[in-house]
Amino acid sequence: MPMQGVQLVWLKRDLRVHDHAPLAAAARCGPVLLVHIVEPGLWQQPDMATQHWAFMRESLAELQQQLQHSGLPHAGVHLIVGETLAALQALHRSVGLAGLHAHEETGNDWTDARDRAVRRWARLHGIPLHEQPQFGVVRGLRDRDQWLAARQQRMRAPQAPWPPPGLCFAPWPLRAAPGLDPVAWWCRDDGNLHPGPWPDASALGLTQIDPPERQRGGRQAALATLDSFLHQRAAHYRGGLSSPLTAPSACSRLSPYLAYGVLSLREVVQATERRLQELSHLPADQARPLRSGLSAFMSRLYWHCHFIQKLESEPQLQWRNLHRGYDGLREPEWDEQRFAALRDGRTGWPLVDACVAMLRQTGWLNFRMRAMLVSVAAYPLWLHWREVGLWLAQLFLDYEPGIHWPQMQMQSGTTGINATRVYNPVKQAMDHDPQGRFVRTWCPMLRQVPDSWLLEPWRMPPSVQRSCGVIVGRDWPAPPVELQAALQQAKARLHAWRRQPGMQAEARVVAQRHGSRRGMPGARQRDPNTGLETTAHRRPAASRPGPRQLSFDW
Repeated sequence: MPMQGVQLVWLKRDLRVHDHAPLAAAARCGPVLLVHIVEPGLWQQPDMATQHWAFMRESLAELQQQLQHSGLPHAGVHLIVGETLAALQALHRSVGLAGLHAHEETGNDWTDARDRAVRRWARLHGIPLHEQPQFGVVRGLRDRDQWLAARQQRMRAPQAPWPPPGLCFAPWPLRAAPGLDPVAWWCRDDGNLHPGPWPDASALGLTQIDPPERQRGGRQAALATLDSFLHQRAAHYRGGLSSPLTAPSACSRLSPYLAYGVLSLREVVQATERRLQELSHLPADQARPLRSGLSAFMSRLYWHCHFIQKLESEPQLQWRNLHRGYDGLREPEWDEQRFAALRDGRTGWPLVDACVAMLRQTGWLNFRMRAMLVSVAAYPLWLHWREVGLWLAQLFLDYEPGIHWPQMQMQSGTTGINATRVYNPVKQAMDHDPQGRFVRTWCPMLRQVPDSWLLEPWRMPPSVQRSCGVIVGRDWPAPPVELQAALQQAKARLHAWRRQPGMQAEARVVAQRHGSRRGMPGARQRDPNTGLETTAHRRPAASRPGPRQLSFDW
């Protein structure tokens, strides 16, 4: 028998109604209220930023408009500003909640604690809580060998329809103030909900600058981005995703829409599979570039869920080393001046500082350049990944905790199961920006520097510095360390640390918990130390293409 009473659908980082399993489940049980709770406590966390809320606000506003024009009575998404337990308590008092429906979320420490508190609250009040998986991430997974099949099954399952059968929206129980549109409901000290405006960033205590060229939120932009990639831009994907010059158009640019659930991952996977099927009917020479790019893109979508599963299975890895044998490697030697140089884009290494400038302006950077930033922080600057990771989380519009923190550790060399990835920023510039176009775009003070000195301006003779008007130490910063010596020292320290007793034994434990398995792209050879199919020992370093095989598409 269907339940009676109001069913609350709680939107978190799943800002859509298409392919929304909790909404479909709620529709079978009774009238639905669709709610997003803007939690001040969450927005004060050190990995949250103005651009994240701005993107979510845009997506929510478009979703509200879509629902209001759906023709369904009382359709809408209701914004509540306040901590979740207070909001739920106020709603329960107003309408008597008969069920609570939400997607599972693999988030930061704060959201994990919040979700546990909501489960306790629901049990205390006798309200059934139904949590549905959103990605190919398996909650309570005990054996990594079972993960891939579960992920595949979910990606192949039919999408939840919109509108779901039986959907009936419940009327909002409270009266809004006249002329207030759109309206949010603020939890006040009296425990009740009061009408007010939608919060802006300042109301949530956010002070960062919203990148002026970031991607905009909303499903229309998401679908247009997906369509242009499937039909045009994917043709340049394989050859274009590594260079910061070509990656902005060659990459899918879907990452923020997946991170905030404007699109479901299943939507993207199935749309890509349909497009590949369409291309199979076209002449081979006409279809080859798109097929090649989309096939590579599909392989990288595996890694999206693979990495989020790591954080789901071991939430502590966002603040402690995955391999505990690396505790103490960098922590005692934190250097605030070196971190400030990186954070402010004044390391003196042109490609590094150009990447920081692009991030500030756009909120986006391609994966190889992200990996390079983390490598520069971890090796020549010898900085621990946690503080660097919080800084980058704020800069990345598409910040996804389950991908971000495992990648921070992987690129910093603290997983114990991945090959050491030490990026020389000068070599990266020579490989991916040989004419210096990217550097000159984002570091305009270097535009007059001759090509021969552009990627290493600190080596310019004084006469050249004077002639081009760039004095190192005055107009352009000198690097905080001597690059080659710092890289060699860092690699030597890391490799010596790895040779300590017990390190390999712990690495085998980490590989059993988190290593990739046979059947995943890039996991084709068996690790001789663990006997598992992992990404740690695929091929000799000279022939391995580096992090591209482990990228997702950013």
